[in-house]
Amino acid sequence: MGKEATGLRSFQSATWTGTKDGKTMQSSLKGIANRARSHRKHRFGNLYGMLNETFLAESYRQMNPKAAPGVDRVTYRAYGRKLAENIGDLVRRLKSKSYRARLVRRKHIPKGKGKTRPLGILVMDDKVAQTGAARLLNAIWEADFLDCSYAYRARRNAHGAIKALRRDLQFGKYRYVVEADIESYFEKIDHEWLVKMLELRINDNAFIGLIRKWLKARILEEDGKLIDPATGTPQGGVVSAVLANIYLHYVLDLWFERVVKPRLRGKGMIIRYADDFVCAFEHESDAQRFYDVLPKRLEKFGLKIAEEKTRILRFSRFELNSKNRFEFLGFEFRWGKSRGGKPNVKRRTAPARMTRAIARFTEWIRENRDQRLSDLLRTLRAKYQGTWNYYGLIGNYRSLQTFYHWTLRILHKWLNRRSQRRSITYKKLQAALHRAGVPTPRITESSATGQSQLEFPWNWC
Repeated sequence: MGKEATGLRSFQSATWTGTKDGKTMQSSLKGIANRARSHRKHRFGNLYGMLNETFLAESYRQMNPKAAPGVDRVTYRAYGRKLAENIGDLVRRLKSKSYRARLVRRKHIPKGKGKTRPLGILVMDDKVAQTGAARLLNAIWEADFLDCSYAYRARRNAHGAIKALRRDLQFGKYRYVVEADIESYFEKIDHEWLVKMLELRINDNAFIGLIRKWLKARILEEDGKLIDPATGTPQGGVVSAVLANIYLHYVLDLWFERVVKPRLRGKGMIIRYADDFVCAFEHESDAQRFYDVLPKRLEKFGLKIAEEKTRILRFSRFELNSKNRFEFLGFEFRWGKSRGGKPNVKRRTAPARMTRAIARFTEWIRENRDQRLSDLLRTLRAKYQGTWNYYGLIGNYRSLQTFYHWTLRILHKWLNRRSQRRSITYKKLQAALHRAGVPTPRITESSATGQSQLEFPWNWC
C-alpha cells in the first residue's frame, strides 16, 4: 500500500478525469442524475444558474420547519410569510454576485465525558441557498458514491449501515475488525482538497465560488467570539453533510476499494456512515497493514486518527466467550449464540450511550418538572417513540427495558419533588402514562423489510 496510497493522483487519471461538455447538461435534477450515471467523467456546468426562484422555493419547502434560527433569529415560518419576496431578493443577490454568507451561529451539544459536538446554525437565506446546492451535489455524486456509504443519501440511513455490518460479519469470512475514529472530522476538512474534488465533477466557477463563501463564513461562538475558519465545514450546516460525504468518498471509500482491496491476501470490507466507519478483514496481517497505513492516508488530506478510539480486535465466531466487542452508531456488536445455539452477531445499545442517555433524561426532567403533567407526558411520548424507533432492533429488547425501567424511576422521583408531599404513586404514574399514550419498549425493526428511514434519535442519545 505504499506509493499507491499517497493521494488523489495515484488513481485520479483512471477514474476522475472530466470533460468540459457542460452545455449538454439537462436542466433538471433527474436529468443531472441520469447524465452523472451514464457519463462518469462528465463535468457539469451552469449549476449556478439553476439556483432560480422556482428551484429555491422548492428547496425551502424541503427544509425542516422546526430547525433553530440563525443569528438574525428569523424562523422558517417567518421567512415563509414573505417567501416570494425573500426568495426573489436572494436570487437577485446571487445573480448580481453581491450575495455574502452570513455569520454561522455555533452551539455546542454535550456528547459525554466533558466533550461537546459543535453545530453550525445558519440564517434562512443561507439555509435556502445551501439546500438548493445540496440537492444539485447529491444528484451528481449519488451515481459515484459506493455501496459502503450510508449517510446523507436517499433511501439510506444509519439502520441500513448497522444491518449491513451485521450481515457481513455474520455471513462473511471476516475474523478481524479495525475500529477507527477521525478526530474532529468536520472541523479538519481541507478546503483546497475539497474544491479539487468538487472540480472533478463540476465545471462552474460561480458555483464553486459560492461553496467557497460558505466554507469561509465567519463563526459566532456562544461566548461572542468570532472565528475565521481556515479548515472545516460547520457540522449541522445544510450543505456540510454532502460536502463531508464527498470528501470521505475520495479520501477513504475509493481508496479502500481500488488501492487497499487489490492488495489484500483475503477478504476485506468497509461500512461507513459519515465519519464513522468499521473495516473487517479475513487475515490479521491485512488488518495490521491497513491499521498502519490508515493514519498516513488521512494525514495527507488534513485528517487525524483518534488514537484512543482506533484499534484492531479479533472478532470471530469461534470465540463466542471473547470479550472482544466494538461500537458503531450507538450499538455494541459482539459474538454470542442464537436461541438455537448457533453463533450469532449480537447488537445492543452501547453501554456508554445508555449511561449518557439516562443522565440526559435526568437533566431534562429536573429542568422541566414544573410543567403541567399533560405537557410533560406529551414530550415524553415523543422522546420514547424516537428512542424505540432507533434502538428497537431485533435482539435489543433487554436494553430498551433497562432504559425504560431507570427513566421511569427517575421520572417518578422528580415528579414527587414538585411539592412538599409525595402525591404520585408509581401505580398512578403508570396509569397516567397509559392514558397519555406513552409507548412502552418495543422492537420496531421489521425482519422482512427493514424499511426504517430513521437517523439518530433527536432526544437524549
